[in-house]
Amino acid sequence: MIAAVIGGGTMGAGIAHVLLAGGHRVVLVEAGAERVAAAGQRVERSLAKADERGKLPAPPAELLARLTVARELADLAPDVELVVEAVPEDAALKRAVLAAAATACPDAVLASNTSSLSITALAEGLPGERVLGLHFFNPVPVQPLVELVRHDGVDPDVLARARTWAESLGKTVIEVRDSPGFATSRLGVAVGLEAIRMLEEGVADAEGIDTGMRLGYNWPVGPLRLTDLVGLDVRLAIAEHLEAELGPRFAPPALLRAKVARGELGRKSGQGFFAW
Repeated sequence: MIAAVIGGGTMGAGIAHVLLAGGHRVVLVEAGAERVAAAGQRVERSLAKADERGKLPAPPAELLARLTVARELADLAPDVELVVEAVPEDAALKRAVLAAAATACPDAVLASNTSSLSITALAEGLPGERVLGLHFFNPVPVQPLVELVRHDGVDPDVLARARTWAESLGKTVIEVRDSPGFATSRLGVAVGLEAIRMLEEGVADAEGIDTGMRLGYNWPVGPLRLTDLVGLDVRLAIAEHLEAELGPRFAPPALLRAKVARGELGRKSGQGFFAW
């Protein structure tokens, strides 16, 4: 089976990794020669790390033999059965990518990896019966969950096909109705924003807040460190979207805005709520 992943950043490379490990052929699409090379290298590094932990079903070279990295959506073959877009959280960009994929791959499931944007809105003007959400979690090769997001116009057969794809990757699937933030982002952002407010108010330091949630509530990682891993800029964008949709309880704290303005974006910049 052939899948296409659009966008070769952290999430796109991770999705390509699990598709390859699941036995599928993958076309990874990125724009520009440098970005294409970087995307391929991310997948290669991800597979190498998994191999070191004994988490691959075959040697990395064997899996990479099923990977093609392309520059243009037009390069996608019509027999692609699943398209997952993993481009930045910009609705217009995502809709344009899905529209091009819909034309290039007339029978494919069209999935967005968005963590908060409306699937209903993304499907407007497209063959909406083929559009749904497949929300993977970072790091994709490690996290066992996929959120399958349905909207009113999706074909039940397409929904079933998407579930089969996700389960073929060894993922546990939860199905949710299209709504702001779905289930996981809405709850995760709510806790993360409250943790930032507590830090802002001096309730405890970052390590104390995170330790409390890890040891008191059995979280594998605390909400502030998780925000660093997700990216403070990403969390800010999601919070702003949820504030617009659901009201002031999702208003981003001033501390979050200040850190993003200073370029303290978390692990990817070397500094967030923690030093990396």
